[in-house]
Amino acid sequence: MRGSKQKSFLASAKTHPHEWFLVDAKDQVLGRLATRVAMVLMGKHKPTYTPFLDTGDFVVVLNADKVRVTGKKLEKKVYKRFSGYPGGQREVPFASELAKHPEEVFRHAVLNMLPRGTLGRQQINKLKVYRGTDHPHAAQQPKPLEIK
Repeated sequence: MRGSKQKSFLASAKTHPHEWFLVDAKDQVLGRLATRVAMVLMGKHKPTYTPFLDTGDFVVVLNADKVRVTGKKLEKKVYKRFSGYPGGQREVPFASELAKHPEEVFRHAVLNMLPRGTLGRQQINKLKVYRGTDHPHAAQQPKPLEIK
């Protein structure tokens, strides 16, 4: 048929509503959970995934302080940052950072799995991490996300 042409689909903000998911991080392995959450934030779990558009969903993570790590990461892993000035390198042990700021540890793990640049910054803003089981997103009616 000469007149019929196949149209290609391109996702956009109008055609793609964002959903909300709820994840309980209790007794979950940090890296494996962060990988699954990053996939949902990018939208790779949907058939309408587009690499250069934000087609992902919102994710609310609860019990970030009860996440597990494998191996000897609690003793050996270190977060490093550098201010740019002489003597400005700071090292924070993973165990102390997990005890003080478990939300930032989880956010940092997910952030490193997202694309760099403006798209990654849009996607990380859809991640909401909380230490306990209380969260202010009940009005969005988040659905539980199954972690395999």
